[in-house]
Amino acid sequence: MLLPLRTGVNAVVAGVNRLDKSFSPSDTVTKLRAHKFTLKDSIYILHILSALFWLTLMQVPPFPYKLAIPILYAIALFIPFTSQFFIPATPIFSWVLMFYSNQFLPADHRPAVHVVLLPTLESVLYGANISDILTHFTHPILDIIAWLPYGVIHYTFPLVLAALLWLFRPPTLPVFAKAFGYQNCIGVFAQIVLPCAAPWYEIIYGLTPAAYGTPGSAGGLGRIDDLFGGDGYKRTFASSPLVFGAFPSLHAAWATLEALFITALWPQYAKWAWAYAAVLYWSTMYLSHHYLIDVVGGACLATACFYFFVPEELRNGNVNASGDKYERYDLESRRGGVAADEFASDWTVSDEEETPIAYRSPNPGMGRGRGHRHTASIASLIRADERAGEEGWSPIAGVGFVFPPETRR
Repeated sequence: MLLPLRTGVNAVVAGVNRLDKSFSPSDTVTKLRAHKFTLKDSIYILHILSALFWLTLMQVPPFPYKLAIPILYAIALFIPFTSQFFIPATPIFSWVLMFYSNQFLPADHRPAVHVVLLPTLESVLYGANISDILTHFTHPILDIIAWLPYGVIHYTFPLVLAALLWLFRPPTLPVFAKAFGYQNCIGVFAQIVLPCAAPWYEIIYGLTPAAYGTPGSAGGLGRIDDLFGGDGYKRTFASSPLVFGAFPSLHAAWATLEALFITALWPQYAKWAWAYAAVLYWSTMYLSHHYLIDVVGGACLATACFYFFVPEELRNGNVNASGDKYERYDLESRRGGVAADEFASDWTVSDEEETPIAYRSPNPGMGRGRGHRHTASIASLIRADERAGEEGWSPIAGVGFVFPPETRR
């Protein structure tokens, strides 16, 4: 119990120590001057143009109050402490701005809403309207099972995963933010240019043509409101900025991307991540929010973004690109382990790492349970010049190793 707690505390301490705690904008200016701009940095020009477009369309809050959004964001970028969070999260902020402001697009400039397209494709591709079949039988227990991943875990899981990445796999957190943000930007853009009605629309209005003024519906989540005596989901979905955004399913995309990251970084928990994703896939259809083809489209979008934005070494679980400490220093792998310690990485500070390798016992049964395979490992060559005076030691740059060691007189 104490070891997992200490592992978590050490991870938090290491994470705090990694933070840039400067609040001086001059430090940011210095970094900008030293930064070598490449073609990849041109993506921020696209973000600026996108922000200008959606801010211009935004009607709530009205001008000039909406100018506070870019002003506050610029201030956050110039303060080093906040910029280390806001710069990697730029794709996420772009998605949020696009999702919210699309409701202000004039209806006469929008494409027609597709009501028949998705159910027709589903029947053609899969032989039946799978989502319609799943909604025929409902039960309060099934409602709860569907509600938890769709209406609760879905919104908290990205934050939990980001916290775990920050604590135990810090190099992957900016990569996750990039893949997550651009995935959502692509998904919302597709929903805007190809608006499609969800199954709940077919249940309420049939296959009649849809108008942009139609309020959204909570679908099966309305039964959760009735079950708990509230109306939170009904009010939230009725005022949704993007009512006809069935394809692709970003619920399915989020769950798929999260499962892919967990599979790559913590493969021992992959089965639980994919089990959650499978239940969420089902819940999107059971609650009449998506067709099966929406789920497939969202999963494909997440997979494409994962393989496009995540480097191969990270996809293979190699966080540091050059192997972990056991591979780099020719050490034996850790024996056993505690559940919480399985999250630990090279970035987690622990008492064990403070122990010099020269004083670790070569006997696996002694000490802290970790053996050292060779008495002359790569780690022992570090700072060899400082050890030149030790008995039996000769740096590589000198006369080489002497075996057996000769005693100096």
